[in-house]
Amino acid sequence: MARDVTSRRKLINTAAAWAVGLVIFFPILWTFLTSFKSEAQAIAAPPLFLNFDWTLENYGVVMERSNYARFLWNSILIAGGSTILGLLVAVPAAWSMAFVPSRRTKDILLWMLSTKMLPAVGVLYPIYLLFIQLGLLDSRAGLIIVMMLINLPIIVWMLYTYFREIPVDILEAARMDGASLKSEILYVLTPMAIPGIASTMLLNFILAWNEAFWTLNLTSVDAAPLTAFIASYSSPEGLFFAKLSAASTMAIAPILILGWFSQKQLVRGLTFGAVK
Repeated sequence: MARDVTSRRKLINTAAAWAVGLVIFFPILWTFLTSFKSEAQAIAAPPLFLNFDWTLENYGVVMERSNYARFLWNSILIAGGSTILGLLVAVPAAWSMAFVPSRRTKDILLWMLSTKMLPAVGVLYPIYLLFIQLGLLDSRAGLIIVMMLINLPIIVWMLYTYFREIPVDILEAARMDGASLKSEILYVLTPMAIPGIASTMLLNFILAWNEAFWTLNLTSVDAAPLTAFIASYSSPEGLFFAKLSAASTMAIAPILILGWFSQKQLVRGLTFGAVK
């Protein structure tokens, strides 16, 4: 029997949720407001919240100084390419672990997840040398491969969880009807797991979009995404907070808009199979 929740309890939970949400959102709001300040007002003490002279000068300087469209296109290609490539690898891997289980399945999954615990700087040097030898340094193809590999454990884990919720009887019925392995994955398994696959794609796209360590160390000019675009506003002469905030706002705006419009799909996918 479901436990009754009082109106007071609902009010407290709602207020707590809004408080946590505001704390998380405040840095983004502060960055957005700072992007409209002058450099002097950006470092004013005490800080100016709304009572400042609003200006678009920082955005004009950023657009004149940097080729924003090129950085944006690189981010889209790298995040999108790594997501698609990751799914092509992860879907068969997750299928085999979910429907052809063995005693080693959990050990393999734990080992894959443990690779995310390795500090990225620990493998930077060998990967950097490999990129030089293979001619992948400062290339979109190289970053797509790296982004796919570092996020692959999460993709496999999520897809494995979603696939485990699909009844095996349905797949067995497809096999009895003569479905090949390719048809089983493409026409039976994939349509049933679309919510989970969609949420996995969105999460991987966001992770690849926000990745800074590898993009800053493996690119310089040609393949530099928006993370490098933001970093370019830190100079030896000091930080230009207003211009840096304008660049940051322009970099995070596309992914915020994507997250806003896809939040229902993301929540649906992340809770797929949680309630039976």
